[in-house]
Amino acid sequence: MIFFLLGLAIGAIGGMGIGGGTILIPGLTFLTDFRQQTIQSINLFSFIPVAIVALITHFRNKNILLKLSFSLILFGIFGAYMGSKLALIIPSKLLRTYFGIFLLIMGIHGFCFKADEKE
Repeated sequence: MIFFLLGLAIGAIGGMGIGGGTILIPGLTFLTDFRQQTIQSINLFSFIPVAIVALITHFRNKNILLKLSFSLILFGIFGAYMGSKLALIIPSKLLRTYFGIFLLIMGIHGFCFKADEKE
């Protein structure tokens, strides 16, 4: 039941474009004894269907800037390849620490700086 609720939460968060990994990775860290690399791989694999549904929804609502998206996708693929290679050589405990620091920094940033909304 707990994994069902975790999946529901990451789907909702991922659909909003926030990134379900911010919930899934800590959730799996606390609920399982998997290595950090395995948890991050599960996150990436589970993200695919959530991203497809969110992409279709945002595309239908014309929320995507295609010209900007193509360059981000191209460099994002390269960055993902390099990041995955790096994650395989970093010890699991250190990778978990780095991810925790990253979440802390993003949380502080989100709390302290208001996003400039254009509506």
